[in-house]
Amino acid sequence: MLKLVVLTGAGVSAESGISTFRDKGGLWEGHDIMEVASPVGWNKNPALVLDFYNQRRRQLATVEPNEAHFAIAKLQEKYNVTVVTQNVDNLHERAGSKKIIHLHGMLTKAKSTVPPYKSIEIGYKDINIGDVCENNGQMRPDIVWFGEAVPEIINASSIASTADVFLVVGTSLVVYPAAGLLDYVPAGRPIYVIDPVKPQSGYYYNNITYIEEKATTGMKKILDLLNC
Repeated sequence: MLKLVVLTGAGVSAESGISTFRDKGGLWEGHDIMEVASPVGWNKNPALVLDFYNQRRRQLATVEPNEAHFAIAKLQEKYNVTVVTQNVDNLHERAGSKKIIHLHGMLTKAKSTVPPYKSIEIGYKDINIGDVCENNGQMRPDIVWFGEAVPEIINASSIASTADVFLVVGTSLVVYPAAGLLDYVPAGRPIYVIDPVKPQSGYYYNNITYIEEKATTGMKKILDLLNC
């Protein structure tokens, strides 16, 4: 079975109603990014950070996977699929995808702020000041913030280097280190990029096919192209 690696970004979940901070009117509008998504912001005002992610978690509980999520899961019928996502929601899981690497963490998890930094599933529950682990460490969102390492990028790079087909859905290919995964795809292997606006990423290899569509309509074309 051929290996298909799918890199997804905010454009996949946007059609489910999850706003993105990079869009005009997006969820992060009104917040300086560093206030709600950095260790500095956490140390300055943890209550603000917890409230911000509690709101996102509550919203996640109200939305459903869309046709793009289900189409990506359908690829598993003919391919050995690994999804590498920049998204922190659980919509790929809920749509049926089995092998998923979350580069930036997950909203439905919390982790301790003291060693060994244990991560736990919390579902859609709030995290509050005073919620501590067994070592009395305050719990925080299990999200990779700006300025923090992206430990899963090593695993994702290894997976990308084995791809027979590489698919990019709903990402601008300007956010690193995720965008750099294309550099690990073996030479000559087909790459498909789905986004309404052709990414200005500097990737101009002959083996890239651009599909300038939103995720749901673009994935319909991919299912046809890949005979799924």
